[in-house]
Amino acid sequence: MSRGELARRVKAKAVRVNQPHISPDATRVRCWLQGETPRAPIPALLADVLSEHFGFRVTTYDLGLGDGGGADAALVYNSSYAATVEAVADLGRADVDRRKFLAATPFAAVAGVAPSRDWLLSTLDQEPEQRSRVHLEDVTAVRNMFTTFQRMDIFQGGGAGRLALADYLNTRVFPLLRRAHSEAVRRPLCEAAAEQTYLLGWMAYDNGEHSIAQRYLIQALRLAEESRDPALGAHVLAGMADQMTLLGNPAEGRRLAQAGRQGLAKATSPACLADLWCLEARALALLGEKPAAAHAVAESERAYAAVDLAAEPEWAAFIDPAYLHGEHANTFRDLGDAESAEEHARRSIQDAHVQKRARRGAMSHAALAVSHLQRRDLEAAYTAGVRTLKLTGQVKSSRAVEAVQDLRRRMRPFGGHRLVADFDERARAVMGAA
Repeated sequence: MSRGELARRVKAKAVRVNQPHISPDATRVRCWLQGETPRAPIPALLADVLSEHFGFRVTTYDLGLGDGGGADAALVYNSSYAATVEAVADLGRADVDRRKFLAATPFAAVAGVAPSRDWLLSTLDQEPEQRSRVHLEDVTAVRNMFTTFQRMDIFQGGGAGRLALADYLNTRVFPLLRRAHSEAVRRPLCEAAAEQTYLLGWMAYDNGEHSIAQRYLIQALRLAEESRDPALGAHVLAGMADQMTLLGNPAEGRRLAQAGRQGLAKATSPACLADLWCLEARALALLGEKPAAAHAVAESERAYAAVDLAAEPEWAAFIDPAYLHGEHANTFRDLGDAESAEEHARRSIQDAHVQKRARRGAMSHAALAVSHLQRRDLEAAYTAGVRTLKLTGQVKSSRAVEAVQDLRRRMRPFGGHRLVADFDERARAVMGAA
């Protein structure tokens, strides 16, 4: 189109969005083409005009006029399905193209409040219905890839393959969401997309990329609502709760876990319920509420006793004794109950060893080491700590590295003991490699 035509379309668009004072001409368009950056909201208007012209999404980033809004838009739980699709697609491209930019954006501690509220209200308002049995080839392919990437995360850590998953979502999954679907097809597709988007957020979380993870988790929650699968939404809230507690806000982590349990009133997933109780216990321990935390651990174990693996969704595969006992060990560690922490840590270590899950093994060995330190048994702590280092070196996981760092801090009160010095030297080598 000519410069004059582009100017006319931008002016018309500005009028439609109640910005009649914006009135560019052909000369102004020429200045933009020569490198001048127009003031907001003109970049967004240009992106909208060109998106309508070409028939696909064009962002201000594509035009060289800004970050495309992908980072901030992904913090919004939008009631519009179309807007959600564009937000998650923009975030995916931003993640692949501008990782450093996204990594520098801050984690927003309050951003989970509105999404969890809106998801819960929507879920409780929904009428129960049978899940769609339509099996699209595309949906099946997406779910098969989910299984592959989830196993990669479980056995190799979130840093292994995260960008490959982001690229797969950008090129394969998100474009499918833009196509027209019948209601029977769209819901299973949104469910598969929500699973993938959640997994990408979880892998970013495990890799220490918290601002990126937060945005993926919020959009996964919105897609889960579109799929009408309350258990999946509750699962996403569990991930958000875990992240919030890890980043120093256990009160909000507890609230998110409770919202997930309320959402499960419309669905059945004992594994997800066990996870939510487990994460609530972790938050309660950090809040110093010992009886409530112990009660939550007991409720988690009671819920898991009812699990039928054949009836659980694929995304619940990691919620097993290795994971739950490992997290219970951390709960009792934070409560100062060394005996219970050791018991759960050893049970987790045993199951993780059988499954060859190095990340879980590393984190549970770290919890075991801390339980020994709490009883002033440095030699036993050193032995468990060395095993932590060995397993941490086998995965790409910031959480495993953070467990090593925590163990180093907890050993410092033992002063210049040769075991402390040796562990510190070994730990520096592992963290340097990571």
